[in-house]
Amino acid sequence: MDLNRLRWAARRGMLELDLILAPFVENVYSTLPTEEQALFEKLLECEDQDMFNWFLQKGEPDEADIRQIVKIVRNNTGLQPEA
Repeated sequence: MDLNRLRWAARRGMLELDLILAPFVENVYSTLPTEEQALFEKLLECEDQDMFNWFLQKGEPDEADIRQIVKIVRNNTGLQPEA
């Protein structure tokens, strides 16, 4: 997916998700390996409320590959668990 389309796809119906996804697209996405970029694009097909819960650690995705990209997003957007 080209960067402009990705920016548009990362815009969601929830401001909270926009504040997580937009900086990730701008600052991290292009540094990811191709496989992880594809996982991020797959993540964007998920429901907003599901993603919101996953990012705030109020649940985990059923699919292992989505769990992987959620962890990557968390680790690069200041959403890491506290030590």
